[in-house]
Amino acid sequence: MHAMQRVDDPDWGDLKTVLALVRHGSLAAAGQALGVNYTTVARRIARVEQALDQTLFERLADGYHPTEAAQLIGEHAARMEAEADAMMRQLSGQDSRLRGPLVITAPQLLIAHVLAPVLQDFAKAYPDIDLHLRASNDLLDLNRREADLAIRISRAPGDRLMGRRLTAQKSAAFAADSYVQAMAKAPEAPIDWLVYEAMAELPAAVKAQSPQSRIAMVFDDMVAMAGAAQAGLGVVRMPLFLGRALGLQPLDLMPAQPYADIWVVAHADLWPSAKVMAFRQMLVPFFKAQAARFT
Repeated sequence: MHAMQRVDDPDWGDLKTVLALVRHGSLAAAGQALGVNYTTVARRIARVEQALDQTLFERLADGYHPTEAAQLIGEHAARMEAEADAMMRQLSGQDSRLRGPLVITAPQLLIAHVLAPVLQDFAKAYPDIDLHLRASNDLLDLNRREADLAIRISRAPGDRLMGRRLTAQKSAAFAADSYVQAMAKAPEAPIDWLVYEAMAELPAAVKAQSPQSRIAMVFDDMVAMAGAAQAGLGVVRMPLFLGRALGLQPLDLMPAQPYADIWVVAHADLWPSAKVMAFRQMLVPFFKAQAARFT
């Protein structure tokens, strides 16, 4: 009687691939999340299905739909991932060395127009720390270690995170010189506003003070909206620091209004790490000295 040959269990990399495909629903999106190409994802999924002798995904026109088996693997793999992330966060939080990678995420416009001097000074002071910047308006998952430290413009920077408010902010109306001149030539003409989709309504103060105002364009990207304003396409409501930095003119179309604060946040496990602490110690006094730019 021959002993049954044991098929190798799927390794952790393959289980993470199943989890990524469950989460994202396509080979390309799963590959992007994992940092591999879609053919690698397909090969790993086929390997797991062969090892388990089960179909894990239905290949449909609108993507990969997980079977019950894939959902089960995904649930367990997610718990394994969370435990691994927790272990690495705690190890990183205990790290007293001022060397190695430090991943910081912040909005693109904040990096370009506010943070650049801090980043330069930090790089000079700590040449053994490898700074990685993830420029994004998306709230990266600090629990899953998508970044070590986040600088966020937010009213709610994260309930389960450690954080410190760097500065309050105010916003106002701004436009390029060319648009201001056009307004002066035709004071009764409609005022075209460029708005961000998350705040697509004009403030009540604008409607009351400038009833000829209208929404001309809605943007899903702040960088694009700022560029459109610089090109003279209309009026924007934006934080004071940004309007000033872009060389736009402030307009008396609305009073300065409170805007979301700027915060620095990190996971509680990483907050005490030497690298995170060193960056905060430069960041906090910098914002204190620059407070007038924001309010």
